[in-house]
Amino acid sequence: MIQVKTEKEYSELISQDELAVGVFTTTWCPDCKRLDMFIDEIIAEHKDKQWFMIDRDEFPEISEKQNVMGIPSLLVFKKGEKLAHLHSANAKTAEAVSEFLNNL
Repeated sequence: MIQVKTEKEYSELISQDELAVGVFTTTWCPDCKRLDMFIDEIIAEHKDKQWFMIDRDEFPEISEKQNVMGIPSLLVFKKGEKLAHLHSANAKTAEAVSEFLNNL
């Protein structure tokens, strides 16, 4: 998974023709640590998507623009448009994340 380091990199990732899944997280979030326990398996099941991680605290403007109120949140983009948003309350289990991605 790519760790976003600049706003330009973020813009390039979400503007691709393929689906891009952004995992909005922070270093201090307990639920984000829980997501870390199963996200690699999810990524392996969805290799057709470009995956990136973005720290909400490092990019508050992006998070606000995308309505990321809780973390972790998964957002799906294609050609610069947000297609789906899995809010933090629903991103606590591997099953919930898989179901979200399978319904895209």
